[in-house]
Parts: sequence; C-alpha cells; structure tokens
Amino acid sequence: MSERKVLTKYYPPDFDPSKIVRSRAPKQAGPKVQTVRLMAPFPMKCTACGEYIYKGRKFNARKETTEEKYYSIPIYRFYIRCTRCSGEITFKTDPKNMDYECERGAKRNTEPWRMNGGGKQESDEERLDRLEREEEEKNAMQELETKTLDAKREMAVADALDEIRTRNARNERMGKDGLEVTVARESIDDEKRRQDQEDEEAARMAFMRRHEALEEVIEDDDDNGGEGTAAQITKEQALEMPPPPVPAPAFKRVVKKKKDYAGALGIKKKPSLV
Repeated sequence: MSERKVLTKYYPPDFDPSKIVRSRAPKQAGPKVQTVRLMAPFPMKCTACGEYIYKGRKFNARKETTEEKYYSIPIYRFYIRCTRCSGEITFKTDPKNMDYECERGAKRNTEPWRMNGGGKQESDEERLDRLEREEEEKNAMQELETKTLDAKREMAVADALDEIRTRNARNERMGKDGLEVTVARESIDDEKRRQDQEDEEAARMAFMRRHEALEEVIEDDDDNGGEGTAAQITKEQALEMPPPPVPAPAFKRVVKKKKDYAGALGIKKKPSLV
C-alpha cells in the first residue's frame, strides 16, 4: 500500500535535468479570466432545454473582469454551463442595484418581492420610492385614526358636560329642606303604598271576625236541638245581616322621620333667618 504523503519521487533512467529550461510566457492579452467555484445567485431557466436551475446551485465558472466600471467598482462576468444540455450561461454583477444581471443562455425567474404593481421588476430606487409612498399612506391612515380618537374623546367630554349640567339643574331645584322634588315624590309613593297595605290588613281582620261570628251562631243553634232546616234558616239570616262596622286599627300610625338626603350628597343647608 502506497503512502499518502510521498517522501521520495521516481526519476526515470532517461531523465536529464539540463533539458529543463525556465522561461516566461507572454502576458495574456484581453480581459483577465480565472476559474472560480460559485453558487447560482438567482433562480433561472435555461433557454435551450428549459432546465430549471435553483438559487444556490454550485458551478465551476470562469470569472472575467470586464472593462466596464460603475464609478470605481469593477464589473465581473461569469460563465457557467447548463447541467442538462451544457449550454453556456452568462451573467454579470450589477453594483448599481446590488444584484446580478442575466445576459444570455438563461432567463431569470420572477421573484415576487422584486415585482412592483405594474408587473415588471423594479430597481432599488423604485423600491425606495414605493416604500416612501406606502409610508405616507400609512401616515395618512394613522392620522385618520388619530382624528377618530379625538372625535370619540370630544363626544365623551360633551356627555360628561351634559351630565354635570343636569346635576347642577337638579341641585337648583332642591327644596328648602334640602330634599329634591323627585325624592319627595318617592316618599309620597311609599306613604301611599303603606296606607294601602294597612287598609288591606284591616279588611282581612274584619272578614275573619265576621266568619268567626257566623260559626258561633251555628254552634248555638246546634246546642239548642234545632232541626237542620232551622239551622239553615239561621245561617241564611246570618248571611243577610249587614256586615259589622270596620273597627279602628289597634295600632298607632307612626310618622317616619324624613331622611336628610342633602347631608348624604354633601350639601350644606343655609341657616334660616327667622
């Protein structure tokens, strides 16, 4: 097995070192060309066979320095071959747009992020102009949103002012005792409701007493040994009797003390001049 690193070299028997002459070749005329290893800078399609070459595919290319320059930046041209039909494909650098430009042998695929609204590829300057226009439109939308928020804030302030005016007008309608008209109306409703409940309770008590009196009359007739017809007549006569007068309520009406709503609202009463 031979060694990986050769330490000695083989010299044939007819080797003559004097025949080896050092000489300089003439300088190469034309553009400088060198072989480099690169990857495809953009997706492309071969115009000869239709082969698709994706971005990043590696090639052994010839690099040529052209005479063109963008300001002081040199422009390089690269030659590669199609992987299917071996057709020559050429593209060069584009320092103006910081990109590459396909020259011949292939067609660059469409890239959506490089397309403008018109359907053609845009340069960096056009892209910057488009971004500036979009920023202006965005600022216009933001300004519209700000106006909407200001309008909502003004409406809220107007509602708060209306509420304050309503509260002030209600405070101006306060009575001498510091009670509001609406509060007095509620007190009257509560008093009327309480009186109705007292009348219903008195009527219920009177009806119960009348019923008890009828039962006592019937029981007395049964104790005297009267017949059923007599008891029935006595019951009918009892029913025809006028109702007893409604007795006066046994409880005393208590007048509730009015609450001081002015003190609860923090309103101080003016001292009377009398």
